[in-house]
Amino acid sequence: MPAYIGFAGLWRLLLSGLEIFRLGPLLEAHLERNPDDAAAMMDMATLLILTLIPENRGPAFALQARALEMQQLYRLPAARKGAGLRVLAIASPGDMTAITHLDCLLEDSDVELLMLYARPQRPLPSPLPDHDLVFVSAGESVPNRPLLKQIESFTNASTKPVLNAPDRILRLSRDSVSALLKPVPGIVMPMTMAVGRHSLEQVGRAERPLAAILEDGVFPIIARPLDSQGGKDLAKLDGPAAIADYLRTAADGEFFVSRFVDYSAPDGLFRKYRVVLIAGRPYACHMAISTHWMIHYVNADMDASAAKRDEEARFMADFDTRFALRHQHSLAGIDALMGLDYYGIDCAETADERLLVFEVDTAMLVHAMDPPDLYPYKRAQMRKLFGAFRSMLLTAVESAGQGK
Repeated sequence: MPAYIGFAGLWRLLLSGLEIFRLGPLLEAHLERNPDDAAAMMDMATLLILTLIPENRGPAFALQARALEMQQLYRLPAARKGAGLRVLAIASPGDMTAITHLDCLLEDSDVELLMLYARPQRPLPSPLPDHDLVFVSAGESVPNRPLLKQIESFTNASTKPVLNAPDRILRLSRDSVSALLKPVPGIVMPMTMAVGRHSLEQVGRAERPLAAILEDGVFPIIARPLDSQGGKDLAKLDGPAAIADYLRTAADGEFFVSRFVDYSAPDGLFRKYRVVLIAGRPYACHMAISTHWMIHYVNADMDASAAKRDEEARFMADFDTRFALRHQHSLAGIDALMGLDYYGIDCAETADERLLVFEVDTAMLVHAMDPPDLYPYKRAQMRKLFGAFRSMLLTAVESAGQGK
């Protein structure tokens, strides 16, 4: 197979100072000379996605589709000698939120990664390269649901250990998770319902009560399109008139709606945590602090605030003895119901110290790309997390070998 840089490698190149406007033309020139280089085409598609420019998404997905017509399998060799583990990751086409980015979790490791992109209504290529285990990297989304069913047929027949089984990933839609976690003590996750545009319009015109579409429906509520990520078209709606205003700009046909929970602390700030569970054990990934309820790490201005970074550093240093201990029963209850080997939880704490769960997903971005001069405390924490992930892979292979 042709050389392949991949998502993590391209991101790292950009962080090292190789500007997009230089790297892009280099890949374009290479593709002009080598139009059948599927790996370079996939890298070009990924580069366009990494620009985060909305106008680049269409060309990126078109390049991705062309590359996958030529080749579905892409190899990322191990960065160093060691265990010699070979992981077959079954991925899906899409943007950076579509899959578990194993190349970020295995960056600079001794694990070889074989990225196999499944395609709707297409069989997986045969024969597949030798591998030690299968990891289902495709995340839950509306377009991925039939693909995950297709992947399930393959994993059910696999003779290798399978991590993150597709039938478990299929349960991770926001409405499914809110229903699944309802009995877990110590957590708050308002019921989330998928609501059609017409029904929401009726509530916006005060023709139907909110309770007709939302079990615990009291204003304010939050609404977002079904496959919204990164806060796109996410809004807090304080009443019927706000719904009507929202629908004038949000053109989607179906939305997730849920009750809004004010999770601000006494200092008026909102704190959102990303926690990753690996083989049932929780690990701190990040903590974002903002004056606004809609927090994402990239918009929380963590770079600009030493005080915020100091608080995040304390959160990571004390995670096992404070946050994880405080919520150990809730996290264990979530893990027992999820049945996944690896996943992330975006969450907060309520005033009475219950765990407020926003989302559970396998495709949350987990990485070590933050600049070490600003975030020196993250290096050790991410090494700990990545080491646990590698150990989980090795344990799965060793356990399968002992069971033969």
